[in-house]
Amino acid sequence: MMLSRSSISRSCTRALQRHCVCRRTQIRSLAAAASGSFQYETGEEAGVKYASRDLPGPTTTLTVVAKAGTRYQAQPGFSDALEKFAFKSTTRRSAVRMIREVELLGGDLSAYHSRENLVIRAKFLREDLAYFTELLADVISKTKYAPHELNEQVVRVMKLGQKNLLANPSHLAINSAHGLAFHRGLGTPLYPTSSTTFSKYLEAEEIYNFALSAYSKSNIAVVANGTSQSELSKWVREFFEDAYTGGRKLESPPSKYYGGEERIAHDKGNVMVIAFPGSSSFTSGSSWKPEIGVLAALLGGQSSIKWTPGFSLLAKAASQHQHAHISTQNHGYSDAGLLAVTVTGTASHVGKASHSVVEALKKIASGDVSGEDIKKATALAKFQALETGQDINAGLEATGSGLITGGKAYQIDEIGQAIDKVGEDKVKAAAKSLLDTKATVSTVGDLFALPYAEDIGLKI
Repeated sequence: MMLSRSSISRSCTRALQRHCVCRRTQIRSLAAAASGSFQYETGEEAGVKYASRDLPGPTTTLTVVAKAGTRYQAQPGFSDALEKFAFKSTTRRSAVRMIREVELLGGDLSAYHSRENLVIRAKFLREDLAYFTELLADVISKTKYAPHELNEQVVRVMKLGQKNLLANPSHLAINSAHGLAFHRGLGTPLYPTSSTTFSKYLEAEEIYNFALSAYSKSNIAVVANGTSQSELSKWVREFFEDAYTGGRKLESPPSKYYGGEERIAHDKGNVMVIAFPGSSSFTSGSSWKPEIGVLAALLGGQSSIKWTPGFSLLAKAASQHQHAHISTQNHGYSDAGLLAVTVTGTASHVGKASHSVVEALKKIASGDVSGEDIKKATALAKFQALETGQDINAGLEATGSGLITGGKAYQIDEIGQAIDKVGEDKVKAAAKSLLDTKATVSTVGDLFALPYAEDIGLKI
């Protein structure tokens, strides 16, 4: 039977009243919020770490970050399945009721997982913080993990994701590169590949047991943008008191870099990922290497300014190979990183551009790069790092992960200062160390035309 909008509204109103939501007392003016800072304020309530950043504006983004990405999953597909179970029926709300309540408040709910984290996110009007804090607490501690939802909805969506992964050469290549570089742990694919028989591992009871560990108080952090620390502290204390405290501790051996080469035939595109040991994330502490960010910007591949190929070495190289696209990124994690150069395009141009990657590294290692270009790379690396911290989604996950693993938030000011101190010698030494290390090369596409690692002068 369909519920009328008035009955849904009454039900939602009662739910809000039960949790002491008084919107009129919580409304803040934009003028009051204008004093917000990009620095996170951190704390702990009810055994749960939290961080908030009181940014100006009428909306808030709230996340629960759990150290439950694919690196920590107990069985293949568990992190993906747990993500898909977010916002399904709980012992307090049916999935339909949850949808209706959130729609009436104009909210936005989503979930995703990375190699290290599972992130449950809500975006909503600033005055509705209490309701959505209670909702996310409900999701992590009271989801039913019903077998029929697993078999009829969760598994079906996971299989669609497998097909999407198989059809995307770039995703296949970066997954392959992580597997070559780290084997298990960080090398576990983000999503089960089409050849992975994950169905035999997925049972509702086992996913529930995984959730007990994934969502235990010591394994999560609550992070918000657009609210004060006092408000977030109050509602975390009230609603997260009943969060899980038991469960097996999720652990993963320290990351170790291996390297190697893999070639995968594919008829939907051509991709080469050329990777080396990179830097861990800023929130990891002493293992973060700001010079890797500068090196990534100096290698580059894409211009940040319209109508010019850009100053980066690989952007200049890409301009000579019109059917090749090059990008450089450091994938930073809690205890390791992977500096990856991705080359896509036609097979012939990908092959030619891949030679440019090695030549650029040798040029930097020998000091054959102008000081002006390194200054430009330093400025760009600083901008990119600060933009990432300012970006709501990236900053929330990075801060949550940092709080769980080491109690450190993603603080913009500290990052900028560290990058400013990177000199030419550090960038040169970083490039030289990469060339002395066993490379990781993943090639997907027309294998007849695409080169091997040794063909472009890499050590495997």
